[in-house]
Amino acid sequence: MKQLKDILYKVAIESVSGTTFMDIDHLTFDSREVTETAVFIAIKGTQVDGHDFISKAIEGGACAILCEVVPDHLVSGVTYVQVLDTHLAVAQMADNFYDHPSTKLKLVGVTGTNGKTTVASLLYKLFTNLGYQVGLLSTVKVTVGQDDFVASHTTPDSISINRWLNQMVEQGCEYCFMEVSSHGIVQKRTSALHFQGGVFTNLSHDHLDYHKTFAEYRDAKKTFFDQLPQTAFAITNQDDKNGPIMVQNTKAKLKTYALKSMADYRATILESQFSGMLMRINNKEIWVQLIGDFNAYNLLAVYAAATELGVSEQEALVEISKLQSVAGRFQYIVVNQITAIVDYAHTPDALENVIKTINSIRTYNETLITVVGCGGNRDKSKRPVMAHIATEESNKVILTSDNPRFEEPYEILREMEQGVEPQNQKKVVVIEDRRQAIKSACQLAQGGDIILIAGKGHETYQEIQGVRSDFNDLLIVKEYLEQLSK
Repeated sequence: MKQLKDILYKVAIESVSGTTFMDIDHLTFDSREVTETAVFIAIKGTQVDGHDFISKAIEGGACAILCEVVPDHLVSGVTYVQVLDTHLAVAQMADNFYDHPSTKLKLVGVTGTNGKTTVASLLYKLFTNLGYQVGLLSTVKVTVGQDDFVASHTTPDSISINRWLNQMVEQGCEYCFMEVSSHGIVQKRTSALHFQGGVFTNLSHDHLDYHKTFAEYRDAKKTFFDQLPQTAFAITNQDDKNGPIMVQNTKAKLKTYALKSMADYRATILESQFSGMLMRINNKEIWVQLIGDFNAYNLLAVYAAATELGVSEQEALVEISKLQSVAGRFQYIVVNQITAIVDYAHTPDALENVIKTINSIRTYNETLITVVGCGGNRDKSKRPVMAHIATEESNKVILTSDNPRFEEPYEILREMEQGVEPQNQKKVVVIEDRRQAIKSACQLAQGGDIILIAGKGHETYQEIQGVRSDFNDLLIVKEYLEQLSK
């Protein structure tokens, strides 16, 4: 328990009504979670304004309110703290409340459109294999040492981040690897954290429903590197045209990696198979168990970050050779000579990378069947683009549902179909039901063929009209392929 005055340290306060000499044991955005020793934080979100719930929070017993707009009627005995930006204030308050846990860890943030989960997760595995206690904050899961927890967001809210980091400190973790999303950066969830380093993967079309323009999306990512301290390192992808832009104003020690350009960390792919690839990293050859240019970049980023964190080059290479694919990232099975690949590719760039990787390895004597959809209530502009890529690069395509959320699935599919060129129409089948689409792909496939199921990857659910039902692409395709092989 801490006093409110101490939790407000370094917070830019506009006004205070009431005393700050009170004990606090809880910070919350949710008016249903308040206690008599809680601060209720009124956040203006994209869907809901927390200011509308101040009265309810006080009825529930909240002793203090943090807000941007002070209510007209003040309740006696309740302290009201007014700030210009509650997002920024709560980031600092959470850091104070949990005793600055990010300063007690070597915290590395990974940002970019694609590859965040893979890079962060592989760094977690590498350092765990080296014998360290490690934490992970990712899209797939939160991990504290050896304990896994369900992740709700790519980048959790400020309070949750600091709570997780504090738990990691208490469990003796030395490192934490964290995905940093553009939403999280804009909403200042990471602004009070102390980072040891940052990694930029790449930038392509995504989240334009939130950021509106690509420049706004790019600048959100750049802000993360602008805020890194001089004591940190900034590792950027030199081959990505936005890579140099990300770090042009950073104070951190700059390092670059690339497959095609001159860089501090360089790699070349020498040979590729579905089981892995032979790479040359900084003039040393290594066989790795991941494939594709995109994974070569991911592994190179992992190598660079590990080296900057003090792991010897030789030790890093040995550990990288042991790393396996992250859940839902180019996961594949072979049943009755049919290869099924499940990948999280949900952006045009990611989908193109995955299909090009498959096409670079296959003999073209087989058929590539791609099953793909687009999520509802998200960036609509990428829908025709993804259908265009799938139909241009595959032999057969089944357009289907991803997570429709609150949109009508047929409307999403109609928008996807607009990206299909006339000469590719004959390749396309539209099957709204995703389970039936996967089943149809399995029925179409013959020995030697390849099925790519894109979009949901690691997810174990499908969300339709606010209801989440169990759905696992990998288990479903395995089930149907095994049924057909009997």
